[in-house]
This record gives sequence, C-alpha cells and structure tokens, in this order.
Amino acid sequence: MQNLLVTGGCGFIGANFIRYLLEESDFRGRIINLDALTYAGNPLSLRDLEERLPKRYTFVKEDIRNREGVARILDTHAVDAICHFAAESHVDRSITRPDDFIQTNIIGTYNLLQLARERQQRISLFHHVSTDEVFGSLGDTGFFVETTPYQPNSPYSASKASSDHLVRAYHHTYGLPVTVSNCSNNYGPFQFPEKLIPLMILNALEGKALPVYGDGLNVRDWLFVRDHCTAVWAIMQRGKRGETYNVGGRNEMQNLAVVHAICDLLDEMAPALPGGKRRRELITYVKDRPGHDRRYAIDCGKIEQELGWQPAESFATGIRKTIRWYLDNSAWIQAVRSGDYQKWIKEQYGT
Repeated sequence: MQNLLVTGGCGFIGANFIRYLLEESDFRGRIINLDALTYAGNPLSLRDLEERLPKRYTFVKEDIRNREGVARILDTHAVDAICHFAAESHVDRSITRPDDFIQTNIIGTYNLLQLARERQQRISLFHHVSTDEVFGSLGDTGFFVETTPYQPNSPYSASKASSDHLVRAYHHTYGLPVTVSNCSNNYGPFQFPEKLIPLMILNALEGKALPVYGDGLNVRDWLFVRDHCTAVWAIMQRGKRGETYNVGGRNEMQNLAVVHAICDLLDEMAPALPGGKRRRELITYVKDRPGHDRRYAIDCGKIEQELGWQPAESFATGIRKTIRWYLDNSAWIQAVRSGDYQKWIKEQYGT
C-alpha cells in the first residue's frame, strides 16, 4: 500500500481517515484523495495537508461514476490499494432523491470494482466501507453480527446493501482481494451540519429549536470517528481477505438521550442562553421520517477478537471532544453553513 486511493476523502469519515493515516498511524505511503465535491465534500477540511505534506497527499476532483476519469487516476498515480468511502449517505436525502444514491453508491462502486479487477496484478486490496443500516431494524434485544441477513429499509441502506453484495461477488467470482466493514453511527470533527449531533450542537449554541423525530426513542450505537479510522486501518492491514467486520462503539443510546447529553454539556461548556434558558427547553418533537428504523446495535466481537481492535472513546468522552472541536472551529463551520467553501471549490477546481 504505497499509493493508496481514498475515495470520498473530503467527506466526514474520509477526511478523518486521511488525517489519521498521515498524522498518527504507521502508514508511510502516499494518499490520493478522489472526491467529486458534492454538497458534503469539503476540501478545506484537508487543505493544510496539501501545504504540509505535498509529497504524501494529493487531491483529485473526480466522480466515481466517471469510469474513464477514475481509470486515469489509478494509472497516473500507480494506485496499488483502494479504500472506498465515497457514497451518498443521508437517509432523508435518499427518500427525496433516491436516484443520486443508486448512481453513486451502486454504479460508482461497480465502476471502481471493475477498474480494480482490470488492474488486479497491482491492486493489493479493495476495502469497502459500509453501514449497519443494511441489516434493517432490531427489536429491543439482540445485536447485528456479520452474518445477520440484510433487510434495508431506505433507499440509502438499500443502495449500500447492493454495493456490499457487489464487493463480495467480485471477491468470490474474480478473486479480487477485498475487505468490508459495516459501522454504526459516526460522530466527531468535520461532520456536515445536517447530521444529528452537529445539527443539535450548532442549533443549541444559537438558541434554535432542536428537532427530534417521533418520540426520540430510536436507538443507535455511537462510534467516535477516530475509533472508526483505527478500525478500518486495522482491517486493511490484518483483516482476512474476503471477510466482513462489524465496527461499533459499544455506546447504545436513544436519540433523545444523545440530545440531552449535548444540551447539558453545552450549558456547561458554552456561554449561557439569554435569560438563563436551559438548552433542553429547545427540544421540539417533529413528525417521524418514513421508514425510520427503531434500533441498531452492533456486535463488534469479531474485530476485537481477531484483530485486537477496541474503541478508545466512550460516548461521554467522545461527545465532549466533539463539542470542544465545534466550539474551537467556528471558521470551518461558517464556511460550510454559508456555502463559502463552494465558492472556493469553483475557483480552485471549476464546476
């Protein structure tokens, strides 16, 4: 893995993964970051790396749906491994615009797999990053394991399930060296503000309403993004080819409890709201979204036992670090929320 292609590296998890590899891990190769720079792709999240590490980090604007363009990148940079994060990933958007999810998550993944297959003598690994949402919804008990049958309930999760199956098929049919990871809900620095945790942090800071779907009792397992990054790297280095690994944070919480925790920490860490208003008073219940799965929970025993990985952060420690990052990075937040970064993208890379 001397020339590693990371797709979707300007997104939330991809950007954190690139930072982890170049700043903290034992990786000594070069990263080529391929990103289409759609609404949630922000190259400002990695701009300092281009300046500090020009020989080890290269950004290329391209869309995984464009097979010819991706082929040129693979050959120009002699790519010998691929870590595939690129995906449309927001459930609400998949409900209103499912076509984008089909084209990127299914067709885009197919393009990458086919190109990797054509260069199989050079490609040592294709790692595919997926989600626990492919498994559907759990009852009050039990956990998703690697062998849980797929039962996706949204266009987003269905498109990711399809891409998972394609990756597995390319391993078993063509012998392509692959690994797959299915993770629980990520949170942490550089997350786009439409997601639950950054949305609640930013709205609560400004005294705005905190919209909670339904009764707020939907349950998710929360994984600090750096823990996810260390897990992906462990799988890429030591995981058995053809295998899937579930990655969870062992932090199962109801959405309402997550919002309560954010409110209480901001009351402690940030300036008080006018009139001494508590941030929990901002919570507003809104109509539940269609197909909202009730509970996800991951059993990550396989990666713990086989690869020796464990999450370093509890939710209490991870959410405090996350809030601290948002409090300390107002310039990044302003650029994202105002759309100023899109103007910079057009100036640097065109439309």
